[in-house]
Amino acid sequence: MSAAAGELAALDLIGQGALVRADEVTPRELVEAAIGRIEAVNPRLNAVIATLYDAALAEADRLGTHRALPDGPLAGTPFLVKDLGAAMAGVPDTWGSRALLGNVPKRDSPLVTRYRDAGLVIVGRTNTPEFGNHSTTEPELHGPTRNPWDPTRTVGGSSGGSAAAVASGMVPAAHGGDGAGSLRIPASCCGVFGFKPSRGRVSNAPGDGGTAGLAVRHAITRSVRDNAALLDIGAGPLPGDLYTAPAPARPYLEEVGRDPGRLRIGWTATPPIDVPVDADCVAAVRAAADLLAGLGHEVDEASPAFDGSVLVGPLGTVWAINNTEDVRFCEAVLGRPPRDDELEITTRELADFGRTRSALDLVDATTAFASATRQFARFFDDHDIWLTPTLARRPEKLGVLNQSVGGALEWQHFDDSFNPWNPIANIAGAPAMSVPLHWTADGLPIGVLLTGRYGDEGTLFRLAAQLEAARPWANRRPPISAPTAA
Repeated sequence: MSAAAGELAALDLIGQGALVRADEVTPRELVEAAIGRIEAVNPRLNAVIATLYDAALAEADRLGTHRALPDGPLAGTPFLVKDLGAAMAGVPDTWGSRALLGNVPKRDSPLVTRYRDAGLVIVGRTNTPEFGNHSTTEPELHGPTRNPWDPTRTVGGSSGGSAAAVASGMVPAAHGGDGAGSLRIPASCCGVFGFKPSRGRVSNAPGDGGTAGLAVRHAITRSVRDNAALLDIGAGPLPGDLYTAPAPARPYLEEVGRDPGRLRIGWTATPPIDVPVDADCVAAVRAAADLLAGLGHEVDEASPAFDGSVLVGPLGTVWAINNTEDVRFCEAVLGRPPRDDELEITTRELADFGRTRSALDLVDATTAFASATRQFARFFDDHDIWLTPTLARRPEKLGVLNQSVGGALEWQHFDDSFNPWNPIANIAGAPAMSVPLHWTADGLPIGVLLTGRYGDEGTLFRLAAQLEAARPWANRRPPISAPTAA
């Protein structure tokens, strides 16, 4: 192997894939190096909760020995998937729940099939809160994932294991999902790049993304170009999809490096509900607005009209009904109702509340979503991008965000107080990204959130690449991370 382990750790997926295509490293060497990094770093973070080393090495050998490498920039590179939304044949799929320890899918999900067909080699599965419920990754089943910048703090959720693995250099990119910020929250907490595509951009088959189509699958990455390349792999409808996004103008990877033009960007640090915002989060968004103005964009303080009450009652109703559906799936797997000791208290509270909701309650909630989305969309008549902090607070201490506060709607408001902006893009179906542009004086990452028009991921990727070039973050490594070459 001509490239040293530290040199490989410094490369993104596209950089590693280029070495494979140039015959400078083999897929096996890349996978072995990733395994070494996971084994060295994961015991301190608990980001990877299931390893698939033997299968990964066998797949790497198949790709290398038989020259079965598919076309594409990521072929032969190591990858992690979240233990939720990425079913793999013969591999336990627990969703962070003790009730699903016996859930072993018989086939890969279509998204996993797309990853494999592109030559990605899946080396393990990452930690997630039960059913993706929390803005932190502290499931009772697997235990908390710790933040590589400060192991006493949360990595965010629900794709927290993936974010910690990417931030610490175990792998350059990992799969995740986003139902109310679950890619962007951990990207902010861990200082990496998280991108939520438009509703319908990535198929949720064999499911439908949950009631109201809040959830979409994609990835957390260190580089913008890896994120774009992964969306090129994952995007595209499948039969039975309830939502389909407009076709892109070109492959997303081709957007990276294109001139974004002079964009009209409105920014605010005022959330749509009455919750306090940390001074560090305000400073992050103000600095980002100044940076964007310096790059030639038209920047003004502006915010879309959005009824903040939708983030509590209607969102709480839909989220609770989704939990009721998840518990029903647990019953099918177990052959009986889950016991109280197999579900976390907040899950039980949500599912119990969901059972009290009627069909009309669900209709009212989705009608409220539609009305709020129409309000929100008018902002883009005279703006291209909406800029806010990703979160209202710096990464919280472990143990703060995964607690019961007395009931389902109380929990929804409690979670919104930390995460007041991200769910808006899920409700509206809009693309959005958390970009790691700010760190606190004591070294904690603070992301900024940029939300675009429905169906227009291209503008966001062009802008993200411009920000990445202006304020590079790839070489900022947390205290707990795999060593890279000097």
